[in-house]
Amino acid sequence: MSLDNRPVHTGGCQCGAVRFRFEGALGRASICHCRMCQKAFGAFYAPLVSVEGARLRWTRGALRHFQSSNLVRRGFCADCGTPMSYEAPDGMALAIGSFDDPSALAPSIQFGTEGKLGYVDRLAALPERDTLSDVCDASFLKDVLSRQHPDHDTDDGDFDKGFG
Repeated sequence: MSLDNRPVHTGGCQCGAVRFRFEGALGRASICHCRMCQKAFGAFYAPLVSVEGARLRWTRGALRHFQSSNLVRRGFCADCGTPMSYEAPDGMALAIGSFDDPSALAPSIQFGTEGKLGYVDRLAALPERDTLSDVCDASFLKDVLSRQHPDHDTDDGDFDKGFG
């Protein structure tokens, strides 16, 4: 919490070149299945949270932008490519995965469902394996030195020491 008891949320890109801090309540968390969001995130959908009403401060670096339509631009880290923002006339949303604690931002609605891939609803039923169980099948993983920035603010570009 900040000094005036507003919630504080921090986050950044994968390499740590861009970091942010929000004070205040975040808006609704969602996922968007539209084809434009799929391509922008390189994923099945885009998990986003509205930041309207929260006070944003970029604490390290700055986003680069791509104008993905006449009304929307998308921000990303120019160094590592992490997709970070969706900026439209009705406000800005940030990628949930770029927050240091994404578990606190559970989506409550789905948008763009006309583009929803048919198998997305079945993902939870797939067999599961944690990263360490893959070391036996992919022995190169034992030598991975992660260059991912840790999930907290640092004074420099410290990297996480876990798997990449």
